[in-house]
Amino acid sequence: MATAHLRTLIGDEGLTPTNSAGLTFPFGDRGPQPGELLTVMPGIRWWRVPMSGPLKHVNGLILDDGPDLLAIDTGTASPRSTEAWRAILEGPLDGQRIGRILCTHMHPDHVGLAGWLSRKFDDAAIVMTRTEWLMVRMLAADSRPEVPEEQLAFWRGAGWDEEQVARGAGKGWSNFGKAIARMPLMYTRIQDGEVMRIGGSDWHVVTGSGHSPEHACLVDYDRRVLVAGDQVLPRISSNISVHVSQVNDDPLGDWLRSIEKFRQLPDDLLVLPGHGDPFYGLHTRLDALRDEHLDRLDAIVDLMASGPVRAVDCFKVLFRRPIGPDVIGMATGESLAHLRRLEVEGRAAREVKDGVWWFARG
Repeated sequence: MATAHLRTLIGDEGLTPTNSAGLTFPFGDRGPQPGELLTVMPGIRWWRVPMSGPLKHVNGLILDDGPDLLAIDTGTASPRSTEAWRAILEGPLDGQRIGRILCTHMHPDHVGLAGWLSRKFDDAAIVMTRTEWLMVRMLAADSRPEVPEEQLAFWRGAGWDEEQVARGAGKGWSNFGKAIARMPLMYTRIQDGEVMRIGGSDWHVVTGSGHSPEHACLVDYDRRVLVAGDQVLPRISSNISVHVSQVNDDPLGDWLRSIEKFRQLPDDLLVLPGHGDPFYGLHTRLDALRDEHLDRLDAIVDLMASGPVRAVDCFKVLFRRPIGPDVIGMATGESLAHLRRLEVEGRAAREVKDGVWWFARG
């Protein structure tokens, strides 16, 4: 699968600029080497699952779970990720059994090999929130080859020209299913507020939204650890996008509310993110993520002072890099998320002209 296609599917890395100042990285530049499990603390090991695309890897965690192990996040159903799993299963995990696989959310780099790993260990349980599970099942089942008309209208509504629409249509539609191994029919549901017993520790489930619909994080208050997935990343902002199936949703509003929810957690937690390095400074990071998005909302309102804008017109104030064909889909989704938030707040109003969405000051 081409890197550009994989990037669009994964959508972990946002394009909104962000500031990681004020964080402490206890491991410094010391990250797991290929095939290595790095002990974060007793019973928690960290490794990097390699994959194609600009992020290069996703962080995996292996937790002691009684006589077995619990794996958190898996990498994509790709040769690179699969071979990396085989290396640790035949190396540092040789002779041990993975009894449960927890996927923080629906993106292929976090759930892609869950089905493969489950079958390898005699139907080991896959643990997810309900919405994330159902989204994976729905997207994998939508295997039509051609891009649906609703998606073409979505791109035109955002301001894409016909050449851009044709290029998007040429990438096909059913790529999600190619990035994940076949999932089993059964799973174990977790939900916000639940306490999971993993090994000898209690882990509290805390869910967030915006990057994905019901993203699961885990907190061990005794050992002061937060498994954050993509809900809190140290150096990049998670992608927050409006997609064709949710044009009337408000993912950026969900994201901002989730930031306030996670600010209620203790500030001294060691944060184990889905990408990047473990860090301290949870509240500092949440504040930076919130403030960057609020600043971008104000920048769009200022842009609308000269007249109505489309999503594509917002690229120049939202992002600090050129938006080419490889990232235009993500940039469009993020722009629409900001415009939709302004619409919900009453600071923008939408008008449709010839199938194009124009946003003016509300």
